Amino acid sequence: MADKKPQKAGEYSANQIQVLEGLDPVRKRPGMYIGSTGPAGLHHLVWEVVDNSVDEAMAGYGNEIVTTLNDDGTVSVSDFGRGIPVDMHPQFKVSALELVLTKLHAGGKFGGGGYKVSGGLHGVGVSVVNALSSYVRAEVKRDGKLWMQEYAFGKPQAKVKEIGNARGTGTTITFKPDPTIFETVEFDLQTILDHLRQHAYLTRGVKFAVIDARVKSATAGYAFYFEGGVASFVRHINHGKAVKNTNVFYVSKHDDASDMDVEVALQYTDEYHESVFCFANNITNAEGGSHLVGFRAALTRELNNYARSKGFLREKDANLTGEDVREGCTTVISVKLKDPQFEGQTKGKLGNPEARTAVEAIFGEAFKVFLEEHPRDGEAIIGKCVLASQARAAARAARDTVLRKGAFEGLTLPGKLADCSSKDPSISELYLVEGDSAGGSAKQGRNRENQAILPLRGKILNVERARLDKMLANNEIKSLVIALGTNIGEMFNIADLRYDRVIIMTDADVDGAHIRTLLLTLFYRYFPELIKQNHIYIAQPPLFRIAVGKQFRYVFTEEEKQSAIDEMTDGRGMTGAGAKESKVAKGAKEEAPEEAEESPDGAQALIVGGMKVNVQRYKGLGEMNPDQLWETTMDPATRVMKLVTIEDAEKADNVFDVLMGEDVAARKHFIQTHAKSVQNLDI
Repeated sequence: MADKKPQKAGEYSANQIQVLEGLDPVRKRPGMYIGSTGPAGLHHLVWEVVDNSVDEAMAGYGNEIVTTLNDDGTVSVSDFGRGIPVDMHPQFKVSALELVLTKLHAGGKFGGGGYKVSGGLHGVGVSVVNALSSYVRAEVKRDGKLWMQEYAFGKPQAKVKEIGNARGTGTTITFKPDPTIFETVEFDLQTILDHLRQHAYLTRGVKFAVIDARVKSATAGYAFYFEGGVASFVRHINHGKAVKNTNVFYVSKHDDASDMDVEVALQYTDEYHESVFCFANNITNAEGGSHLVGFRAALTRELNNYARSKGFLREKDANLTGEDVREGCTTVISVKLKDPQFEGQTKGKLGNPEARTAVEAIFGEAFKVFLEEHPRDGEAIIGKCVLASQARAAARAARDTVLRKGAFEGLTLPGKLADCSSKDPSISELYLVEGDSAGGSAKQGRNRENQAILPLRGKILNVERARLDKMLANNEIKSLVIALGTNIGEMFNIADLRYDRVIIMTDADVDGAHIRTLLLTLFYRYFPELIKQNHIYIAQPPLFRIAVGKQFRYVFTEEEKQSAIDEMTDGRGMTGAGAKESKVAKGAKEEAPEEAEESPDGAQALIVGGMKVNVQRYKGLGEMNPDQLWETTMDPATRVMKLVTIEDAEKADNVFDVLMGEDVAARKHFIQTHAKSVQNLDI
């Protein structure tokens, strides 16, 4: 054997090749398996365990799943299925339970006859949960016995053992996420309730119970059970909206050719946007996929056929487009198939070509019958689509007038846009600033190389209640669309985006919050890809500037203000009770800090512990000089920004509809319900 040569610096050889055994790859790169290590990834652990129980229910075993948030930080998921097998695996010579929890791609979902359909495509779900948990306890009821095995960081602590007798069958998985992996290990009850409610709609006849043992009250238990399937889901989404077809369309049928179950429900509303939710084996497909393509093709074809056969479209009229027939349509599509092909472990898009064929055939035939059997509903739907077509033609004319040429093809950029000198979108930023005053400060304080400023005058149009042609008649929206460079509507192209970051920068008051909400509504309804691809941010300007002598500090909340005053007026660095003692002589009556007159810059001078403290409250960005605006809100080295994301599309859609729609009663109820949780309210 040749002697091992000493390794040279920078040399790349077999010595650098590492092989990760068992569950080590999961702990090394958790994001590859659960998407992220933030709150979404944390809750993904629950979804993976619940999915296994749902697979049992869809296979016809067990009709109840119980999720418990325990007060020790663990989560337990129990089902009444067949129970994970505990007998010895003939090939690996260990218990099947241990194999499932410690080996990637081990499970009953790879053609062994254990499941007809499954959401756990990759067979890595529960083993990933095990790998990313500091503690896991698996309990299985089978053959009249209760079996148990415990794990730490993915490694079994002992062999599977029988710990008693048991009635019935089922599995309980209890896990505690590893705090060294996740940013937070605090589970959010509402997130879990929303997700499991969705599962209940998609799994007819199965009860989903949630127990929050962290709360010692009678209201800590919840349960969801729906017999109506996805039709109930559509009614839930459209609750409080003005609907066109009072009868919700619904079809549930098995396709023999592909051995696939197809379930579709839809209802039209007065909204101007489409709401569609796709699922494969109960897994959310946020990016749609082949089942969505099949549905859209059939919807456009059948509505055009119906419109022509009933005389709603004359011979000279053009066909309704896909966008025309989808406006205001709320749809839920659910398919259950044997071998789903997803893109990635998070299963964002379904790729099976047979799903398109099955959905298109089953939905198309059933929708044709529905339109014939419900002529009043059919007439209302076609009326909505024809009106959408007419409005789209007007919008197209308006868009062509405003945006005939792209920003790089000679179209003059808005005059009030202070563009950056860089032409590289990847490093460029666009600040949307409230008002000309703040816009002036931002233009002077910015980095001209990569920061562009677009001042917005007043409040933009509420696009939740307006069509595209009216939107483009609004000068502020028109300027914004031109500045972005992406165009809008069916001509939208994210590749033409001129700025990698679009930053909303408004005042820290009610009007500023309203303008921010109007802009978010615009982006959510007409530029959703900008949000999905992490291009939209919200700037966080400070509320106060605290100055003691030559020291100063910017703070963002009332609590931070008091803490900063305590720290800056106490030479010994005391905070809390210690700081209060430094202000009041021992035994003397405590009095409020003496308030002096306002200084010329608007700051209030307080005398605290014999020291003069200047507290300046920024009600508007225009009150800051350019240097202050740069160092607090625009300097990449010191600024604080919030990234706008869409964690739950259905929930986000509902919130925008309630806050910005026409149902005043629903908005009033929402405000009354959430009023006490509002922070930094300034009226």
